[in-house]
Amino acid sequence: MRAALGKMNNIISLSGGKDSTDMVHTMIDRGEPIHSIVFFDTGWEFPQMYDHLDLLEKNIGIKIWRLQSRLPFEYWMTARPIIARKGENKGKVYKIGNGWPSMNRRWCTKQKTSTIECFCKPIPSVIDCVGLALDEKHRIKNNSKIPQRYPLIEYGITEKQALQNCYNRGYDWGGLYEHFDRVSCFCCPLKSSPKAWRKIREHFPELWKKMLQMDSDIQENKGFYGYKTVHDLDKRFAEEDRQGNLW
Repeated sequence: MRAALGKMNNIISLSGGKDSTDMVHTMIDRGEPIHSIVFFDTGWEFPQMYDHLDLLEKNIGIKIWRLQSRLPFEYWMTARPIIARKGENKGKVYKIGNGWPSMNRRWCTKQKTSTIECFCKPIPSVIDCVGLALDEKHRIKNNSKIPQRYPLIEYGITEKQALQNCYNRGYDWGGLYEHFDRVSCFCCPLKSSPKAWRKIREHFPELWKKMLQMDSDIQENKGFYGYKTVHDLDKRFAEEDRQGNLW
């Protein structure tokens, strides 16, 4: 297996979080050849993530390729003309913008995977290294056009171990993991619960303000979470704060 991997061009898909960061260091420590490291920049990252990427790049001495969508994510969400494929409006624009991503409308993930696939396409014998930890085997989806492997799973490293390994190496993401389990896009509607957005509202007010503006820019807003808009959540949090202050 190791001999076979040695003939492959390992491309690391770097999210910038604890697992993919530990994957980079683990592969380097084990002497695995790395062809390229790619980070897909949605434009919706926490500011602390960009500082982390600069530090990681400095520490490992390997360039991190920062990929972007052909058009800004704001365009896909709020301004893209969407043409009906069937029905009485077939061939006509029937709405503007994809709206907030959801489990059924993961247009953001599609943009990310297609961009990384384009990067990998001209590289021979390519294999995409994905930072899923040992306790995330259930998240493996074999629907990529590129062969994938999961080094942290291969080496038996859990999420908790990956985070501690990163802390031991001096990474702290500006304290993001003190507030969140995951540090993907700050405005991601696919987070596990409203607790994460309450923390953004409390600890990162400028990002929450931006989310409110993004929410206002979406035509025919179908909702951010559970069919609630960001403005709905803002009112809920404000009322909860008011009730808490009363007590």
